[in-house]
Amino acid sequence: MISPTKKRIALISVHGDPAVEIGKEEAGGQNVYVRQVGESLAKQGWLVDMFTRSSDSQQEKIVQHSPNCRTIRLTAGPKEFIPRDELYGYLPVFVREFQKFQLESGWQYPLVHTNYWLSSWVGMELKKSQQVKQVHTYHSLGAVKYKSVPTIPMIAKTRLQVEKTLLETADRVVATSPQEREHMRYLVSAKGKIDIIPCGTEIQLFGSISRAAARQKLGISPAAKVVLYVGRFDPRKGIETLVRAVNLSSLRDRADLKLIIGGGWREGESDGKERDRIDSIVRELGMSEITSFPGGLSREILPAYYAAADVCVVPSHYEPFGLVAIEAMACGTPAVASDVGGLKFTVVPEETGLLAPPKNEAAFASAIDRILLDPALAQQLGKAGRKRVETYFSWDGVAAQLGQLYAQLLEQSAKKLDPVSA
Repeated sequence: MISPTKKRIALISVHGDPAVEIGKEEAGGQNVYVRQVGESLAKQGWLVDMFTRSSDSQQEKIVQHSPNCRTIRLTAGPKEFIPRDELYGYLPVFVREFQKFQLESGWQYPLVHTNYWLSSWVGMELKKSQQVKQVHTYHSLGAVKYKSVPTIPMIAKTRLQVEKTLLETADRVVATSPQEREHMRYLVSAKGKIDIIPCGTEIQLFGSISRAAARQKLGISPAAKVVLYVGRFDPRKGIETLVRAVNLSSLRDRADLKLIIGGGWREGESDGKERDRIDSIVRELGMSEITSFPGGLSREILPAYYAAADVCVVPSHYEPFGLVAIEAMACGTPAVASDVGGLKFTVVPEETGLLAPPKNEAAFASAIDRILLDPALAQQLGKAGRKRVETYFSWDGVAAQLGQLYAQLLEQSAKKLDPVSA
């Protein structure tokens, strides 16, 4: 088996910058995944370069995270934010800049791990001109996404074809849950090699503060009933469902009920417009007194918000995995999540949390109330959630599985190049 020591690999995430502040426009689970996988692989001996597109002229070109791990920003199009559905035309430039970086550095990467369909196209193009193994994580499938949005973007046909070609040609595709693998098989292609390796979380960080200490830190009353949302402002995240569910709660008239909607936004951008829309619903329902929008929650403060909450709600219309759910569970906070995609794998119903049909306000209200009104149940779910995360979802464990996969694929390459030793 090939040793990972001194093996240089590339993680490619065109639109999801691993070094950017989480909560900014289109910065969420994918950014966390790439950054955490990269840093954990580096601790295990791999030399990891994470490539993304420069979206701001003030950004550093190279960000060194640790001795063996860095983010490299390539110039592909204007150095400004561009929505992901408008990035496809800049991918050939990204490929050329990647190849230029290899040439100037004096090496070629033997393996690339691409993330999201845009990056998958980059990886497939690289395979046309150099000997390289491609591992891919979808993060989101067009075949699933387009069923849940009212307007299908112009790029949809291209995306669906790229995702199908990728599944059939990549050296290995990583599904983050059994449900995601099923979607690949039934909605994308029956061909291709798929491994299931889940996402992870920082089990030392999340779970590092008690509820009492967290509430004291955040100025929240010990007696308050706290419902928490963490994530982007995006209609597909189902925040409206959560707001309307809390309005239906049997605790609605209690002064100590609190709804915290955590996530950053940019004025005038799509996430800013969604934030304004949610705020207007909050005001329309007369919920302003019990609802707060603390903005983007940094890595340092986020564990306190999870720990302070009685319940964390993940009301997404679809999630291939559901990173927020395991972050909450790691903090001993039960999750109420949509009964979709990878959330059915992440959250074990009646054991680590509760599931409800997406967009179903009454069902979410009922599930939230069950936890808020039954402290013994909440404690039971919280303890089981923490245990599940410790057992299955540490980043070091995830990286170890990915590292084994990389080593296996590189060993295959070595044997092909040196048939005498095979």
